[in-house]
Amino acid sequence: MNPLIVVTGGSKGIGRAIADRFVSEGFDAVICARSTDDVAGDGLLPVSADLSTRAGVTLLLDYIHSLNRPVDVLVNNTGVFQPGQIHNEAEGTFEQLMNTNVASAYHLTRGLVGGMIARRKGHIFMMCSTASITAYTNGGSYCISKYALLGMSRVLREELKPHSVKVTALLPGATLTASWEGTDLPEDRFMKPSDVADSAWAAYSLSRSAVVEEILIRPQLGDI
Repeated sequence: MNPLIVVTGGSKGIGRAIADRFVSEGFDAVICARSTDDVAGDGLLPVSADLSTRAGVTLLLDYIHSLNRPVDVLVNNTGVFQPGQIHNEAEGTFEQLMNTNVASAYHLTRGLVGGMIARRKGHIFMMCSTASITAYTNGGSYCISKYALLGMSRVLREELKPHSVKVTALLPGATLTASWEGTDLPEDRFMKPSDVADSAWAAYSLSRSAVVEEILIRPQLGDI
């Protein structure tokens, strides 16, 4: 039986690149997104769900448990970006971003980590951001949510140390994905999704006695 990775927000961009990278190494990948119409191929197991809701998280967990297979790797990559400032962003922005970017990772991790603890094996990746360590003036609730996700990653790392379950926070800068469509900047000003995927695979590939706690990766010319 192939090892199993679960990737949320995995239908495109960084999430899809990570899923494809691990599948190329012999994994099967449960890929969850609100729409998975474009997810097809050997080793890919698509699940359509809105993880900003508890019902969506429960739907995904029910599917994973129905496979009756251990989860070797969990990538909490579901996220949404809304520009704005705390004092003037639209009402409800905070709740939307916290539910999508933070609560989804919290509840999904709680639903899967018990199996990892029981096996004393597993690796959890949290898709943070340079916005987890840098306060952007147009970041508003997005920055708040990414700071919170990094905090959760660090707490989880401490909790899971004695259980031999690894936790890695990924903090990528500007990466050329659909969220940058229409930009006038040249492609070489951005990182590629495969850069982040390769970094995740490298962290996973270390011996069981080593863990990369945080990976900060930026475009060569710096933040945009």
